[in-house]
Amino acid sequence: MINRPNILMIMTDNQPANMLGCYGNDEVLTPHIDRLAATGTRFSNAFCVNAMCSPCRASVLTGLMPSAHGVHTWLDDGLASEWPEDWNAIGEFATLPGQLKSAGYSTALIGKYHLGQPWRAPADYDHWVTFPHGHTVSFHGNRMIENGKESVHEGHSVDFFADRTVDYLGSRGNAPNPFFCFVPFNGPYGHWPAIRGESQTRFDEIYHDLPLHSIPREGLNRRVIERYTQRVVEAGGTPHERFAGPLLLPNETMSLRNYFAQTSLIDDAVGRIMTALDENGLAEDTIVIYTADHGFSLGHHGIWGHGLAAWPSSMLRPSYHVPLVMAGPGIATADHDGLVSQIDIPNTLLHAAGAAPIETERHDSRVIALDEPGRLVRDAICIEQEESRAIRTADHLYIERFNGYGSPDLPSELFDLTDDPEERQDVAKKDANSAVLADLSFRLSDYFERHSSPRFNLWSGGNAKSNVTNKVFWQTAWGAEWTTITLDAII
Repeated sequence: MINRPNILMIMTDNQPANMLGCYGNDEVLTPHIDRLAATGTRFSNAFCVNAMCSPCRASVLTGLMPSAHGVHTWLDDGLASEWPEDWNAIGEFATLPGQLKSAGYSTALIGKYHLGQPWRAPADYDHWVTFPHGHTVSFHGNRMIENGKESVHEGHSVDFFADRTVDYLGSRGNAPNPFFCFVPFNGPYGHWPAIRGESQTRFDEIYHDLPLHSIPREGLNRRVIERYTQRVVEAGGTPHERFAGPLLLPNETMSLRNYFAQTSLIDDAVGRIMTALDENGLAEDTIVIYTADHGFSLGHHGIWGHGLAAWPSSMLRPSYHVPLVMAGPGIATADHDGLVSQIDIPNTLLHAAGAAPIETERHDSRVIALDEPGRLVRDAICIEQEESRAIRTADHLYIERFNGYGSPDLPSELFDLTDDPEERQDVAKKDANSAVLADLSFRLSDYFERHSSPRFNLWSGGNAKSNVTNKVFWQTAWGAEWTTITLDAII
């Protein structure tokens, strides 16, 4: 591996691994991403730590679990007026770009931020291009912010971020220092209204007659109904299209084809970025990472959405299994089938850059040996979604729900991944599994005891930054005075 390589990290929004050609999908066209995977290491068992945008982005940048950094769900744009003027939700922690900047790297953010106020330069970035919102209402006509200057881009936002990434790479051709460029696209996404109807991309036509055999056509999961009912109650008892969307989407073919077209647009952007690396003489000195913030269920298990689309939260594979591809100098050409967590990304990249690792309290970012693809990184992955936590091993998925102090009785679940790889049959009540349940429950509890901060551990009365998805649930558990916080309240 070369000394101090450039690092280009591409992250997509709402993209499960099974929606890429290099992960076995034979309907979606992703030739550029597939080519990247063929030249580097494709991780077949990489998982996010949470199935919501902001927590995952915080974890990828800090190597911390949500119960350690305090971002437990998406940061609601509607609450931005309550945030401090320059609030950064992970500003008190060491980060991947911050460590690289201290090591002499130039740093850039080009894409969806969703970790605080977008109007000022996010901490640790020299150059930033973003848009004001975490939620994508439309891919077209978005306000954009470029190093503090605002404009409106009438075209597709993915094209805009790809254009600015190409421009940035063009400026780095003769630069004396290496760069870290983080490109979190706001696509392919998956939510209405952005994904509803025809895609309005140049890839729309190729999917008009797609049979959609790679998408299961299942009846609606009862937990989606429960979540919908909960949201209606929270909204004052008035049904709203925003909440009703998941009831309609699992079999809505036009939106499904729209999702495929948006995926191909992402792939096109990746191809343009890779060409820019070549044309500017950067390819041989640049590590490229392709991943997603979290997965997405496109009707899998009768769910459209991720994590909190169901109540209690879905902890199943479609929401958590993410693509992870790394290619570049010193990286083996291989398939890696060991368990990897997205919190392993920061220290792996810092190690490759020869920069100081993140070693803060509660930290659990492991270094992946990129030149030894067979080396085991973990024997288990832990994930969390507010009221739900889970541990995934090679053989089992164990899900535990918070139960206490007046909260609803939410049962634990166990899936035997050897006999039931699609996670269809809960076998927690089988007597033969009692020893497995006890072991996994202990390991799960022990992990969060070691890797959670008392300030942010919801299960022990801690808080969440800015918002949670079910405030009443935690007030029932911890008292009516319990509330969420922002950074100025905890420093």
